[in-house]
Amino acid sequence: MANTIGWGQAAVNNTIDWGKGKTNNTIGWGTIYSSSPYGDTDLIGTPAGDADALAFIAAAAITDSTQKSAIDKLVVDLKGYGIWTKMKALYPFVGGTASQHKFNLKNPLDTDAAFRLTFNGGWTHSSNGALPNGTNAYANTFLNPLTQTTANSLSFNYYSRTNIDANGFHVFSGAIEAPNYLQYFQNQNSIYYDTYDPQVYGGRILVPNTKTYGNFLGNRTGNTKQIYINSAKILPTDPNVSSGQGGARPNLNLYLAAMNTVGNTAIFFSGLQCAFSSIGDGLTDTQALNYNTAIQAFQTTLGRNV
Repeated sequence: MANTIGWGQAAVNNTIDWGKGKTNNTIGWGTIYSSSPYGDTDLIGTPAGDADALAFIAAAAITDSTQKSAIDKLVVDLKGYGIWTKMKALYPFVGGTASQHKFNLKNPLDTDAAFRLTFNGGWTHSSNGALPNGTNAYANTFLNPLTQTTANSLSFNYYSRTNIDANGFHVFSGAIEAPNYLQYFQNQNSIYYDTYDPQVYGGRILVPNTKTYGNFLGNRTGNTKQIYINSAKILPTDPNVSSGQGGARPNLNLYLAAMNTVGNTAIFFSGLQCAFSSIGDGLTDTQALNYNTAIQAFQTTLGRNV
């Protein structure tokens, strides 16, 4: 006969088991029952933490407790700073494999419409992030600026862990449909940021930069554009190109670590290991600095901050 309550070693049909949890227990007070993908649960079996963080943890099959904690805190911080709702895609690159790195924290479904990444070419995935080979590697975000972003409002973030020649050409992201450009890259000891503008003096911003590692945020609100490196807002070398008319948005998917061109052809690749990236609406100065604080805290918890 089946026990209603088992105080010792539970039988299969126990409703409540005070010892070791079994398959049909409603509540297990001892060992957490195996149906929970999150690890420790509270007394009624509900996982503790932010619901959006837990959805990502489940989708990406994150099992490491430190990574879970870092993801949860990141989501809570972004919501507290008023940044979460402005983001369309957040790629935290946790878990160590391509199948885990592909997920968008904002919408962790394995679909193009959810902006999960598809990796192409040569990538090396590890607990420190995703490293493109610099020759043919890129990731398709499936986020089309024409249909999925707002005119004159855009932020793009790339956290690089690679320290190489800053005079070289290193692409963070881009989509080029001449004469309209959305591109963010490092070249000749400067960072260039074109957002829906003709390429030459139509609104391009560039700032000096002599290192290729750190947290790089390109931002546009209205006709004002800024670049932040870690916690510093960097002024452009030419103030005449710090603002300009907004052009039409390119009708192409944004690529990560390369630029997409007409025909969905990737050009200009990157060799910078990416430990975090995002695409969203434009941020205020305060939000941009708070965003860096949240990202740096996330990287520090994971032991991979630079």
